[in-house]
Amino acid sequence: MRLSRHFLPVTKESPADAQIVSHKLMLRAGMIRQTAAGIYAWLPLGHRVLRKIEQIVREEQDRAGAVELLMPTLQSADLWRQSGRYDAYGPEMLRIKDRHDREILYGPTNEEMITAIFRDSARSYRDLPRTLYHIQWKFRDEVRPRFGVMRGREFLMKDAYSFDMDEAGARHSYNRMFVAYLRTYKRMGLRAIPMQADTGPIGGDLSHEFIVLAPTGESEVFYHQNWEQDRALEVDADDAVALQAFVSGLTTDYSATDEKRDEAREAAAGDALKTSRGIEVGHIFYFGTKYSAPMGLKVQGTDGSEVIPHMGSYGIGVSRLMGAIIEASHDDAGIIWPDAVAPYAVGLINMRADDARCAAASDDIYAKLQTAGVEVLYDDRDERGGAKFATMDVIGLPWQLVVGPKGLDKGVVELKRRATGEKIELSVEDAIARIVG
Repeated sequence: MRLSRHFLPVTKESPADAQIVSHKLMLRAGMIRQTAAGIYAWLPLGHRVLRKIEQIVREEQDRAGAVELLMPTLQSADLWRQSGRYDAYGPEMLRIKDRHDREILYGPTNEEMITAIFRDSARSYRDLPRTLYHIQWKFRDEVRPRFGVMRGREFLMKDAYSFDMDEAGARHSYNRMFVAYLRTYKRMGLRAIPMQADTGPIGGDLSHEFIVLAPTGESEVFYHQNWEQDRALEVDADDAVALQAFVSGLTTDYSATDEKRDEAREAAAGDALKTSRGIEVGHIFYFGTKYSAPMGLKVQGTDGSEVIPHMGSYGIGVSRLMGAIIEASHDDAGIIWPDAVAPYAVGLINMRADDARCAAASDDIYAKLQTAGVEVLYDDRDERGGAKFATMDVIGLPWQLVVGPKGLDKGVVELKRRATGEKIELSVEDAIARIVG
């Protein structure tokens, strides 16, 4: 994409009401714009990152055996009355009446709807186990939306729901998702630590939050230093015993949010106990028959008896993840995107758009990178070099490839790695080979 044709409203200054790094940088990098309190338009650059994050989430859900569908944003209040949550959920739920005076709501989550969908289709044990998921916009009317996409009212979420014949099966499904979440974050360049959590309005008796360590995180967390090491996540997810042993082994090492601290375990950790700030980027729940029982979900068991399936739900804040990645990966100049989620792999900078030789060389490199399958943002504008460098630094693309008249005289271009700041002069062919990897 040529920057001269792009819609990229980069700004030099952060708006005064932006309080945290990710909010400031997403605004400065032209990724989002607020349209109402806690509600944002996703501009082209932000939208590209959002889709990269979404695709990684989707691939790991598919790998875990979940099946994708798409449920609507609006739900009938009657479904929530069946579960008993309509009056109990609280003012965060946006309640609406249509022209026929029917009560509907903008979904904050989808336990009721997915239970009704599965209830109307599942008949026997042959239809279980199943895990269904979708990636859909949600709305929760936060009393005080702030911190940009980290605590907005409208947000994109992946929510999955498992259905099993009994508790043992449900815990196997839970463990599948547990590992899938760790793989998801690892692919995005994040270290996420699972921590036991309260179940809140979702309900249930088994729950984990996944916390990304970041100095600017919203809460204080405590963990064993072993969590700072990379962990192999290869395990046979179809083997329930092996998978349970694997998850149990991971969670042997202490980790807790401020609300769930265990003084005895912290004392036992001794000098290995670490503390940091953290950002919640996922939450998983096992809640048994909390929804299936009141909503009449029953299937025929292997012996012909009626069985009420056990359920779990699994959420990942897709849009929130973008803020978390920035909080964990930035410097004073701007964002530093991990390769897997960067909107473009390389920013190609023509230092002299008015110079025919620079323009021809830059156009040739642009074509070669595209032929190699590399996503390129080509700054072909007639702007000062300093402004071009500042733009590329703030939007945080992994590579910057600079074409200038002095370099062309020597037969080289400059290649910069954004994460390290390392700069090296190379031939065009060698620079492209380095980027392609």
